[in-house]
Amino acid sequence: MKNITLSADENLIEAARERARTEHSTLNEQFRRWLADYVRQRNRTDAAMALIEELRGEVRTGGIKFTRDEMNER
Repeated sequence: MKNITLSADENLIEAARERARTEHSTLNEQFRRWLADYVRQRNRTDAAMALIEELRGEVRTGGIKFTRDEMNER
């Protein structure tokens, strides 16, 4: 595991440490969770955009233009 150094407001760090303590955790553990979620979110976004691009080539409306209301009908 690699160490990094971060800078943040002292009061913010202490408040975050206190919250982590109340959650029976550490600030370091919370940061690792956040970092993993941050990367997963990007991967999900990239996968969704790839699917949208793939479907753009597959889905056809036959040239019909739909209004916003028609597209949102359920």
